[in-house]
Amino acid sequence: MKTENNQQCFVLLWRMLERTRRLLGGQCKRFCIRNVLKAWFGFEANDDMIWEVCRLCEQEGWNELPPPSLYPRKHRELLRAIVAVRTGISFYKVNLKALDAAYSIAFPKSTSLNVNKKKRVS
Repeated sequence: MKTENNQQCFVLLWRMLERTRRLLGGQCKRFCIRNVLKAWFGFEANDDMIWEVCRLCEQEGWNELPPPSLYPRKHRELLRAIVAVRTGISFYKVNLKALDAAYSIAFPKSTSLNVNKKKRVS
């Protein structure tokens, strides 16, 4: 799988995340970062890669993840970390606007995701 820092790739990643959740559930496996990475990247998902992704997204590899369509914030950071590790760019250079827009495309009936939205001060 080719990972890129663009909206088209992010839409695929969001959709793959939901498919992987269903697949792991059907196999009675935990939906966690470690199992997602192993399902997506096979032998490339070694302990070093898993550790780096977990460190960047500040989550633990074995912790159960909630459904991405209902609780997208943890998954947003996970996808951001995966893209950073796979492409070799900085975690902070991942295109967040494209990542958030891709979420709206992948899950059109969900509330839009925009963590960096500026709040109005009255």
